[in-house]
Amino acid sequence: MKYPGLVNKTYKSTINYKNRGMNLEALINEACKYYLDEDIAVIYKKPTPIGIVDVDYSQALIKKAYFKEPSTLDYNGIYHKKYIEFDAKECHGKTSFPLNNIHDHQIKHIRRILKHGGIVFLIISMNGGYYLFKGEDLIEFIDNETRKSIPFKVIDNKGYKLNYNYNIGIDYIVGVNEAYKELI
Repeated sequence: MKYPGLVNKTYKSTINYKNRGMNLEALINEACKYYLDEDIAVIYKKPTPIGIVDVDYSQALIKKAYFKEPSTLDYNGIYHKKYIEFDAKECHGKTSFPLNNIHDHQIKHIRRILKHGGIVFLIISMNGGYYLFKGEDLIEFIDNETRKSIPFKVIDNKGYKLNYNYNIGIDYIVGVNEAYKELI
């Protein structure tokens, strides 16, 4: 771009992966607060388990810490007397969702929840939309496909489209009601 005085300005596009997914989580956190305030569901974001090594008490500052164990999924709680657990995932790819966005310990955890009758799913932000993708469909894909990513077509066909609501955030309970109508 040429500015007055023939100054040439160029801009570099840098990708910053720090805090990737925070916008999605902020919208989900809004919904969790709304559901709690309206007594619809009790669902919380789980803290990441850390061990504290060094603290500066004069500044109330943790100076050194480590992850005690791998975290499972981001959110858990109860809705209509059913245990719910889910994870928020943002995908910037247009054609598929990489399975390496889901860690092995998370897949193992999803299998355990399903085995015990809980409701488990992913909320995936992709291609400008939000989708509830059931844990059952995720495990079926992993067990029966050799691909390392879930095609967007599969997410769009099997997933439940979630809407953003100005008062709520991402209204995922509507998706839960639709996806799990036989359980709720």
